[in-house]
Amino acid sequence: MSRVKTNVASRERKKKIMRMAKGYRGARSRAYRRAKEQVIRSLAYAYRDRRNRKRDFRRLWILRINAAVRNEGMTYSQFMGALKKAGVLVNRKRLAQLSIEDPEAFRELVQIALAHR
Repeated sequence: MSRVKTNVASRERKKKIMRMAKGYRGARSRAYRRAKEQVIRSLAYAYRDRRNRKRDFRRLWILRINAAVRNEGMTYSQFMGALKKAGVLVNRKRLAQLSIEDPEAFRELVQIALAHR
């Protein structure tokens, strides 16, 4: 049976890890073993936090909507329930943007919600 040399493949594998570890501090950017450990951990954090980012933004939108709606004399849950009854289909991201960028249009939505309360 012929002998298989893995020089090229293993060098490429190591180079890939070291490229990914560029910018890390200390041995984590220079020593292959430390770099590999950190890259694996970093990729796991990145995977987790791509999902957490969605939660964080939804939480932020809800906070902004709640603050804007309380200025108009309602709570967030009353507002969202009334909008649903009124058949207004606007997502939380757009509502939060409206509350900041176009308060007048947001007030109109609050009036619609108050009518269907």
